[in-house]
Amino acid sequence: MNRPCVNCLKGFVTFLNFICWLCGAFIVGFGEFQMMHSRFGSLITSFWPIYPANTLIVTGTIVTCVCFLGIMGALMENRCMLITFFILLFILMLVELAMACVFLVYEREIDNFFEKDLMRSLETYKNSTSEGNLTIKEDFDVVQHIFRCCGVHGVADWEGNVPLSCCTKNPCNIIPQPNWQEGCHMKLRNWFARNFLSTGAGVVSLFILQFICMCFTIPIFCQFSRNGYGYK
Repeated sequence: MNRPCVNCLKGFVTFLNFICWLCGAFIVGFGEFQMMHSRFGSLITSFWPIYPANTLIVTGTIVTCVCFLGIMGALMENRCMLITFFILLFILMLVELAMACVFLVYEREIDNFFEKDLMRSLETYKNSTSEGNLTIKEDFDVVQHIFRCCGVHGVADWEGNVPLSCCTKNPCNIIPQPNWQEGCHMKLRNWFARNFLSTGAGVVSLFILQFICMCFTIPIFCQFSRNGYGYK
């Protein structure tokens, strides 16, 4: 393969890695946006990967770092960088596949973690003073207001001490207080499932792009090694 063809291949690999880097940066930004505008993080603590924003930020950060290494390796024709990029990208793809398998195989166990965290947050809410655990109390109130639900499994979870966020209509200072009857567990689980569906689609697309980058990195590295291009 002559030098112009190598330069063309190098430019294509650089372009693919740059697109992959942009995707990683966008994923990080979107994860940060979700983190700032979602009020459910304090309610889910024992198994943090089920929170979509955490998954997006961690994945996006790793992707941007690995793809930046690929861009520099292709531009500088540095075989050491390309080898490191190839190995890290391969490991990243394996981790993405492993995470997908974990969520598929242990879906029921993850749901149990989800339910236990919500019950723990509800008990903390009930046993707190008016000035204590404000973050959990505010987040739980937001969840009940947005999803039009009450408690974890139903209004009975509050054992008669139902907060105003469960009220179905104003005014809420009447007796008996009209409350939502459906629990928040199923509604929140469905919300997380929809978010993970879109997140999963993005990860699959990124996985395909990473696979293409890896496939084109192999021949350009072999060409550098055969012809002596780049650093040794």
